[in-house]
Amino acid sequence: MKLLEGKTVLVTGASTGIGRAAAIGAARHGADVAINYLHADDAAHSCTEAIKELGRTAIAVKGDVSDPQTAQEFVAKAVETFGKVDVMISNAGICPFHAFLDIPLEVVEQTFQVNLHGAYFMVQAAAQQMVKQGHGGSIVAVSSISALVGGEYQTHYTPTKAGVHSLMQSTAIALGKFGIRCNSVLPGTILTEINKDDLKDAEKREYMEARTPLGRLGQPEDLAGPIVFLASDMAAYVTGAALLVDGGMYVNLQ
Repeated sequence: MKLLEGKTVLVTGASTGIGRAAAIGAARHGADVAINYLHADDAAHSCTEAIKELGRTAIAVKGDVSDPQTAQEFVAKAVETFGKVDVMISNAGICPFHAFLDIPLEVVEQTFQVNLHGAYFMVQAAAQQMVKQGHGGSIVAVSSISALVGGEYQTHYTPTKAGVHSLMQSTAIALGKFGIRCNSVLPGTILTEINKDDLKDAEKREYMEARTPLGRLGQPEDLAGPIVFLASDMAAYVTGAALLVDGGMYVNLQ
């Protein structure tokens, strides 16, 4: 069963990692897909080609989500190509690990602008289009387990992911009357470009694996199913929810 048959899905930060997995996962479930990306032209092309190989249509739109105009342009390009927006998956994010006491101002500001401001304006642009269309929609934001727990070298990152989680709760209220559902997924430790350098330390990686009841760290593809579910009509009565996708890490206090 294809859960997103006939839908148009937009995904930010989709050239690699969770965004790429979500975009291809949506295509596997029958969606046409528009992806946003910033730097990786070859990776973005590879993602759209993978979608086309599944028999779906795909476009890649380059742009920096920290610029509010990027959101308007991304949605406009998707509407120009597909005629509508059914689903927005707000995924783009950065996490430059740094100690708290001497973190540069520009690192803090960039992290907030990309992770929180970027999500805010992408969600708003998609919602504006969905309201205009008049047939509802679904918004899924990629938050993080870091919305619920702290991180010594993530003091600038964890507040942004808590903000994304909170944004979905508030937009669920603001947009419910338009038939637009807003939910978040909270990944645990997923092996992506964001943390590949941090997890090169074999001892740290083994520790993180040992903390996870399922005994392994996550792969980007582990997020595709939960995101597709929340985007689909199977979750028609789910809004304002947060779904942990962490292999059980959050509940393991041992």
